[in-house]
Amino acid sequence: MQYGFVKVCAATPEISVADVEFNTKQIIKAIKESAENGSQLTVFPELCVCGYTCGDLFNQTALISACENALKEICESTRGLKTLVFVGAPIEVRGKLYNCAVAIHSGKILGVIPKTYLPNYGEFYEKRHFSPAPEKTGTVTIGDIDGVPFGSKLIFKAENCPEFTVAAEICEDLWAPQSPSISHANAGANIIVNLSCSGETVGKAEYRRNLVKMQSAKLVSGYIYCDAGDGESTTDTVFAGHNIIAENGCVLSESKLFENGLIYGEIDVEMLAAERRRVSSGYFKNGGEAEDYSIIKFDTDKSECNLTRKFSKTPFVPSDGLSERSELILTIQQKGLEKRLKHIKSKTAVIGVSGGLDSALALLVTCRAFKALGNSLKDIIAVTMPCFGTTEKTKNNSLKLIESLVVTAKTVPISDSVLQHFKDIGQDENKHDTTYENAQARMRTLVLMDIANQTNGLVIGTGDLSELALGWATYNGDHMSMYGVNCSVPKTLVKHLIDFEAERLGGECGKVLKDILNTEISPELLPPTKDGKIAQKTEDLVGPYILHDFFLYYAVRYGFKPSKVQYLAEHAFEGVYDAQTIKKWLINFYKRFFSQQFKRSCMPDGVKVGSVSLSPRGDWRMPSDAEVKLWLDDI
Repeated sequence: MQYGFVKVCAATPEISVADVEFNTKQIIKAIKESAENGSQLTVFPELCVCGYTCGDLFNQTALISACENALKEICESTRGLKTLVFVGAPIEVRGKLYNCAVAIHSGKILGVIPKTYLPNYGEFYEKRHFSPAPEKTGTVTIGDIDGVPFGSKLIFKAENCPEFTVAAEICEDLWAPQSPSISHANAGANIIVNLSCSGETVGKAEYRRNLVKMQSAKLVSGYIYCDAGDGESTTDTVFAGHNIIAENGCVLSESKLFENGLIYGEIDVEMLAAERRRVSSGYFKNGGEAEDYSIIKFDTDKSECNLTRKFSKTPFVPSDGLSERSELILTIQQKGLEKRLKHIKSKTAVIGVSGGLDSALALLVTCRAFKALGNSLKDIIAVTMPCFGTTEKTKNNSLKLIESLVVTAKTVPISDSVLQHFKDIGQDENKHDTTYENAQARMRTLVLMDIANQTNGLVIGTGDLSELALGWATYNGDHMSMYGVNCSVPKTLVKHLIDFEAERLGGECGKVLKDILNTEISPELLPPTKDGKIAQKTEDLVGPYILHDFFLYYAVRYGFKPSKVQYLAEHAFEGVYDAQTIKKWLINFYKRFFSQQFKRSCMPDGVKVGSVSLSPRGDWRMPSDAEVKLWLDDI
């Protein structure tokens, strides 16, 4: 177990109704298989020891006694295994029969959790045989084992991994308005297991999947739903073995219907614990009903988990529904700008267009806002400001884009102004240092601000989230604007949004946008090469944006330690970047992220579009003089 990943298993073995001996062998076989595959938590279906569909056979002493003996045999089979196992069995307690989840670990029964809500409609008639869970936790004797904790409020906690905490509910409990898992999560359970036997009907699988996803999201938890399958009686219903492993609203693994077997997933309990700490409502912070719970300790295997789950190289970019998501993001940007334009009664919008990605996106968003407001696109003043580093390609693409969008073009060469400024401050124009570069950026901002004053306009910022994270902006240069439409859009997402707009708009505009997408990212503040190509390539200087966006997502969104961010990056970028390259740019990311906070502390307004934003007003409040040592030491 490394970096909080717990390998879990949902196991649906073939069973035979009321054939406890056969079922026991199948369960033991599955336990051993899951343990061999590294599972630290294995869950079986509801009443799997005897079969859920036994009907009035549950009233037979022979069946109850056989199940009791089976539990001892299953328990014995787990000796030496570090896998926490939940199996379903009927348990008699003081003259009442309960539908239970039995927790077993390393040769010991740790606890018994009875079902709280008993369905009694349609094909279900559990109240005919079972009693609901008692309100208070007590103990039960199973065979010759005394003092086994018994009740619905049990949490199983790994002593050597305190974030690995598990609680159980059974089938109908999930469907109930006040599911036991709600109080389980509030009391500290990061993983919920559900032992189920859910008959299959048309449309039920989709409903079940959505229910599990939403419960895991609502509770910020892992959720393992293990369903009965082939072998249950088909007198009235068939059972599909629909197993689902979910984490915080995402399905990690899911079985095919009507295929018994084992599915696996890795649940990140470290992430879940961090996410709960972050939740502002405090729901998970006050301990809730924890005082009513019994905490039962166990040991887990802490060796490295063989990580099989995939991590996207571009976590900010949706893996599906890209068109719908792109349209939504652009609309959010547009609506933010619309409100600002209306509020200050701005007549024009002034934007510097460089022929690069960010200014292209900002211009596209501004056009959308003007169209929505019914304003003339001619009141968008797109300014090109060629200087020492401007190439013909970027200059021409700027002009083509402006022309294709039918906005007002204005060209203001700034070379002479910058050279005069160099003379005024005593800067050698042949010394290509930071002053040489930043003087150009600040001159461009001065031009834009003054044109906005001339035209009663608003300067639209073009800088994106990735640049804010790295501080890759000239303070009071491109760092400053009157409204930043791209401020929470990372570079990897900028590319997809432009590609989306290129396809949507088509024609000459689409062509030039495609060409902009294929242009190397550069601030163009140093003179071009002798053959007129871009000499200053951003990603050669600060590192690949695809890596930095990955770092940013996991460092800020989840607060992971740098070593975990590196571990995930090595996993996601295997075969693309080696470990040393990832480490090099990760160190650079943290150094820049900490040293450049002062630029974010006074960043202009701009709308949030995703789960990560660095606005000092809405999301990220960090002292500008915080030390990075702790984070570098972890790397």
